[in-house]
Amino acid sequence: MLVIGLTGSIGMGKSSAVAMLRRMGLPVHDADAAVHELIGPGGGAVEEIAKAFRGVVKDGVVDRRRLGDKVFKDPAARAKLESILHPRVRRAAQDFIKRQARLRRDLVVLDIPLLFETGGEELCDAVIVVSAPPTIQRQRVLSRPGMTEAKFAGILAAQVSDREKRRRADFVVETGLSKGQTLRQLTAVVRMLRGGGWASRHRSRRGPAGARRRHRTGTAPNA
Repeated sequence: MLVIGLTGSIGMGKSSAVAMLRRMGLPVHDADAAVHELIGPGGGAVEEIAKAFRGVVKDGVVDRRRLGDKVFKDPAARAKLESILHPRVRRAAQDFIKRQARLRRDLVVLDIPLLFETGGEELCDAVIVVSAPPTIQRQRVLSRPGMTEAKFAGILAAQVSDREKRRRADFVVETGLSKGQTLRQLTAVVRMLRGGGWASRHRSRRGPAGARRRHRTGTAPNA
């Protein structure tokens, strides 16, 4: 079984790509959904969040807006929240991989917005990065309800840059043209992976001393 990591900066079309992969029949683990479960009523992170951030939990429910206000401009607070959530999200991803392996799946997808930021690529055999030109990204993001230039800038500052994501990807899928072209690129990647022409990044990217090597073969790869 191959584990595909799917990631991309805000506004790059990741949600559309996930929907396409689901329609192809690939099981998808949604890291954002895992976070919502962890901080929802009865979630596994609620108690620890209540201890770490006074006033954000009432009657066992996390006030997400208040929590966001506390961590948005405070790197130390954000790091504290990440230290609570990220290990739990990773365990959920690992449990998903184990379940899918028992079901003898050939390909599964980890949808992780902060894949590189959290080291999640180490769980993956291949990584797809979705990307679009900055003008399209900005247009998409600023059209969202409640989004501002300042909030957009803050989100970008907390993420690995699109340029760096592209550099570290195995496949870059361009989403700035049409959904049809995005689908064609994703289909080509899935076909390659299912065709056996891809070696796990864990096997193919490490030389004798364990250093990463680039793997640049196939359709729609990062080049």
